[in-house]
Amino acid sequence: MGERFLMKGNEALAEAAILAGCRHYFGYPITPQNEVGTYMSKRMPKIGGTFLQAESEIAAINMVLGAAAAGARAMTSSSSPGISLKTEGISYMAGSDLPGVILNVQRGGPGLGGIQPSQADYFQATRAPGHGDLHVLVFAPATVQEMVDAVFEAFDLAEQYRMPALILADGLLGQMMEPVELPERDVTPLPKPWAVGANDGSRPRNVVNSLFLKPEELEKLILSRFERYAEVERKHSRCEEYLTDDADVLTVAYGATARVVRAAVDEARAGGVKAGLLRPVTLWPFPKQQLKAAASRAQDVLVVEMSMGQMVDDVRLYTQEQTPVHFYGRTGGIVPAPSEVLAQIERLHTAQQGGNR
Repeated sequence: MGERFLMKGNEALAEAAILAGCRHYFGYPITPQNEVGTYMSKRMPKIGGTFLQAESEIAAINMVLGAAAAGARAMTSSSSPGISLKTEGISYMAGSDLPGVILNVQRGGPGLGGIQPSQADYFQATRAPGHGDLHVLVFAPATVQEMVDAVFEAFDLAEQYRMPALILADGLLGQMMEPVELPERDVTPLPKPWAVGANDGSRPRNVVNSLFLKPEELEKLILSRFERYAEVERKHSRCEEYLTDDADVLTVAYGATARVVRAAVDEARAGGVKAGLLRPVTLWPFPKQQLKAAASRAQDVLVVEMSMGQMVDDVRLYTQEQTPVHFYGRTGGIVPAPSEVLAQIERLHTAQQGGNR
């Protein structure tokens, strides 16, 4: 194991982006992710990079688009209402087949809501990160170390498949401090033959564009894009399974909530209840097959979220409810306690024992 540092989640992610080769950061302040921009404002000038506080979230995402079109690694960060403003630019990036990394440190909503942790942006991230037929890669870290690791994977896969990547964190992960290991990477830029041409003629002149007025041409491009999406689904859906082999109650949770649920699973096991946890690490592509297999071995599935229930729809869809699916959530910025989740697990266990689910 290499050297470890005690870092706040937002700052660790920012440093990881620099180590991953990001040299262009464009953002606009909003709580609870402001440490990302503050950190970048100090570090970028020292390494010959670009930090720019844009005049708005809309401007920031379009600056990322411009830098990505030139072949540079670029990122932006924001929190829930700010991401809403960025969705137009994310759609333009997807329509232009451009990579880039977007960080969402979620807060309570809708509207301005509150600044406490939330997971109510799941639908936005996985269903409507922008208008049109598109997907973006969505990573859901559960620790500060995973925030660091997700940055490297997000940049690499975004460039490999020429699509935006979104890291879906929350205020809890962004603000907490944990030991992290910062890997050393070769950040030599890879050739990008699709990037716009250089003024000196060293690269062919390419046009990066998302406007295609001929419907047949646009349909052909979208179908080709979805072939890439299908490859991403086959190769890059990931989850962590914890005590799922013999679980009667399978819990499903992601991000910071999964940490709470894992503690509840341990308490349930200590009390003689066979509980387990499946934690999606990628929300798109969603780990459909892994979930289906784990759910088929359980008697009940319990989905826990910091929302009114958004991922629960995917769990019901991909299990086809062959195993009963239940939901427990807190919203408005309230983090569920392990005791609350344990009570739900025990309730399901009691019903199983009585033969009445």
